[in-house]
Amino acid sequence: MKSTTQPKFVMCVRNEECEDLDLRKIYQILPDKRAARDGYVRVIDESGEDYLYPESYFVSVRLPQKAQRAVAAAA
Repeated sequence: MKSTTQPKFVMCVRNEECEDLDLRKIYQILPDKRAARDGYVRVIDESGEDYLYPESYFVSVRLPQKAQRAVAAAA
């Protein structure tokens, strides 16, 4: 069964002490309710792994389907 949940994307607007994040780059976030309760998001960063980062380092963005596929493929 195919998931109906749309991928979510954010743009990095801060990266203090986070060398694996590039400012103004678009990242896909992975669902993590527990992290969200604590003010964090789970992001696939430049290392190709997913890590928790402060939610305040990102702003939510909406991407067209074609852009979503391109960002997901780059990760």
